[in-house]
Amino acid sequence: MKPLPRIGTPLTKGAIKVMLLGSGELGKELTIELQRFGVEVVAVDRYANAPAHQVAHSAHVIDMTDAVALKSLIASEKPTVVVPEIEAIATQVLVELEKDGLWVVPSARAVYLTMNREGIRRLAAETLGLATSPYRFAGSLAELETAVGEVGYPAFVKPVMSSSGKGQSKITQASDIARAFEVASTAGRVATTRIICEGAIDFDYEITLLTVRSLDASGAIVTSYCEPIGHLQIAGDYVESWQPQAMPEGALAKARAIAKAITGELDGLGLFGVELFVKGEDVWFSEVSPRPHDTGMVTMASQRQSEFELHARAILGLPVDTGLSSPAASAVIYGGVAAKGVAFEGLPTALAVPGTSIRLFGKPEAFAKRRMGVALAFAADVDLARARARAAAAQVRVVAA
Repeated sequence: MKPLPRIGTPLTKGAIKVMLLGSGELGKELTIELQRFGVEVVAVDRYANAPAHQVAHSAHVIDMTDAVALKSLIASEKPTVVVPEIEAIATQVLVELEKDGLWVVPSARAVYLTMNREGIRRLAAETLGLATSPYRFAGSLAELETAVGEVGYPAFVKPVMSSSGKGQSKITQASDIARAFEVASTAGRVATTRIICEGAIDFDYEITLLTVRSLDASGAIVTSYCEPIGHLQIAGDYVESWQPQAMPEGALAKARAIAKAITGELDGLGLFGVELFVKGEDVWFSEVSPRPHDTGMVTMASQRQSEFELHARAILGLPVDTGLSSPAASAVIYGGVAAKGVAFEGLPTALAVPGTSIRLFGKPEAFAKRRMGVALAFAADVDLARARARAAAAQVRVVAA
């Protein structure tokens, strides 16, 4: 891998063209950062007018799990590079096309392994020997019953393909198992009976360690880390995040070692969101995303270069800076209603909170628990930043237009 010799002009023959597979709020911010470097962006999603569709140079609507449709679109657009933003993709197409020279970020293998919790968990625990929660995989209700018996209560049941808490259940007794199996089999990114059952870990807090693989001046791959991000989750979905999360130096060193091991094995260039559990000096690997992470939206207020700029720079072979500029926090703004073409009220009051900014994603349809925006806040310390972000988010009301 080496830096691109030059970057052309969008919509011309010499353009660097990035095809973004998945065009949500994270893809929207990445699109903007890529365009700042003169990159042409083609945004793809399963529904029209997704957030990144609204800012990209061109947009397409396809079922990205449809191998024929995905392969046809790539052949038609002829992108310089394909950047997946979500899990629900026919990754085998990327694996096949990469062999023919397609550039996939960070690599087709990384996308294939991380889209499926079974692939990445087996790689982390069984190949790399990283500490993880106890786990079993199941493909039927009977297998799940056996799995729960082996990992014990409480147990957490998730589809092998999902994100943001979709399809996740907590089991505390035998009567919960059948319902958890039904939810996991139907509520993931892709309908499947393959699920993971995880045992509980006694941890103090969770972090996201944003890890960047980029090129140095000599063209060698180097690994760098952002300050750890703490986050609050409810039902597996991120509600707040803050940076930096205070943690012992020994635990931070272990976290970085785990992140370097897993991202090094996945290979390629770009930013990875490595999720970890921490208790004292002990650290356990949870998951990794080969792309910007939702909890990392806080970096739009906390870092000199946000996670989106870091990802764009790393892809393009440009220098990166993971430095922190200020403690900061983010708080999610939920839809609260089920409606299309919603309106937002309360922004003047929200932005009157010191040190705050608001990002509204522009999603064409709202649901009660759909993320429609995020409040960001910086302050002299994390506690004040969290209070400001929560206060600003609470003032924003989503209403049917």
